[in-house]
Amino acid sequence: MERAALSVAGIATYAAIAVATYWIYIQLFKVDVVFYAAIWACTLALLAYTLLIIITPFSNHFTPLEKVQNIAICGLLGYILAITFPTIIDRSLSFYFLEKVQQRGGGIQLDYLDYIFREEYIKEHRLMEVRLTEQIESGTLFVDRGSCIRLTTRGELLATFSRFFRSHFLPPQRLIAGEYSSDLVDPFLHKNTVPNYLCKQ
Repeated sequence: MERAALSVAGIATYAAIAVATYWIYIQLFKVDVVFYAAIWACTLALLAYTLLIIITPFSNHFTPLEKVQNIAICGLLGYILAITFPTIIDRSLSFYFLEKVQQRGGGIQLDYLDYIFREEYIKEHRLMEVRLTEQIESGTLFVDRGSCIRLTTRGELLATFSRFFRSHFLPPQRLIAGEYSSDLVDPFLHKNTVPNYLCKQ
């Protein structure tokens, strides 16, 4: 029982270190991509936690395998924290809706959702600039000399995987605005017109 309590205390200690490290990291350094910053902070926290385990009597209560397992659990917890909080809150349209309804006094008219998305969300969150920056920093897109956004090899592979996953592993009957629809399995299905923003080959 004592070892279980110590293990839980260790994981809680790592979580506290990770949160503190993330906060210090974003205050001291410029951040290119929120997710990467969160991952780096959680990795630094894991290194600090590992050092703490090595130099304190905590490690005397566990076998080497148990210590490795505890560190691995903390690493996975850090990854979960990095995605669940800063990344999701930074990217989530769902959280934006909650914040927007709160900002507008607790209620907005359903008929204005499209307007809010086009005229407020995209501008307030600098949505296109942020997403483009993320993809360039991730090595999936680049902007050529003609100001055309193009896929890298990595971007091509990820786009192919995404389309495959969407087509085969997203629910074909999904509740959208009160009706079950397969629209999001292939959102490009009915886009037949050729847009005027294409780049020259």
